Amino acid sequence: MTMHEPQSQSRAAGAPQTPADVHSRPLCLSGKGVTKVFGVGGKQTLAVDHVDFAFHEGELVSIVGESGSGKTTLAKMLLGLLSVTEGEISFQGKPRDIRTRRAKKEYWKGIQAIFQDPFSSFNVFNKIDTVLLDCIHMTGGRRLPYAEKTRLMEEACSFVNLKFAELTNKYPFELSGGQMQRLMIARVFLLKPKILLADEPTSMIDACSRATILDMLLQLRDEIGMTILFITHDIGLAYYISDSVYIMEHGRFVEHGTADEVICAPKAAYTKRLIGDVPKIYEPWDLSTV
Repeated sequence: MTMHEPQSQSRAAGAPQTPADVHSRPLCLSGKGVTKVFGVGGKQTLAVDHVDFAFHEGELVSIVGESGSGKTTLAKMLLGLLSVTEGEISFQGKPRDIRTRRAKKEYWKGIQAIFQDPFSSFNVFNKIDTVLLDCIHMTGGRRLPYAEKTRLMEEACSFVNLKFAELTNKYPFELSGGQMQRLMIARVFLLKPKILLADEPTSMIDACSRATILDMLLQLRDEIGMTILFITHDIGLAYYISDSVYIMEHGRFVEHGTADEVICAPKAAYTKRLIGDVPKIYEPWDLSTV
């Protein structure tokens, strides 16, 4: 895919929405001056440096940057897995308060994640039945008849083209990487969070499975109005799927806007370099910078 084709040819059909459609909706997650510092004294590392962001309901946002840019650290702060050193994160228009275990569990009902490595995303001692049942219980279905729970698990597996009958009593590590990623999406189908944070969800699977996973996520977004945050180093993928794109370098957002604004008319030198590094099959590859 070339980076400067007309939108109708290069963007995912039906995926990105117009900026007016997206930005007129309520905010679901926002931040002001969000900062993360690791270490103490003279051995401090500034991983995320006073970033501002605003994500709307149903918006598909990509946060793009190289390894070490701070995007995964930011993702962990958004999930509540890392504390915020400075700044404030708001959830559904109110300052986020996850200081207690109960508040954090309530917050996680509204925000979930799909991680890069499916093999380290599951408890190896829990069978697939337990993984899916936990999702049903988390959404208030603990007292449902087991037959109804089974129906819900079958429906979730069917959504991601898996058969629950072939998964029951198995462990996640008995599945392929692509199947495990689809199982993670089945969890999201059951939980129906307001926000899904996808950290490089397709980087460890083959091209055919990658397209299938992306289609499933877009379908889920359309069905339940979920906001999706993609954390990726792939600027081509970001352009293909996103409503909005944030470019991150050394812990800061150096540029953000609609996908067309950022990719087709980049202003920051770093954004231009990322676009220039995308290989094009009709041009000689310059490997001198590798």
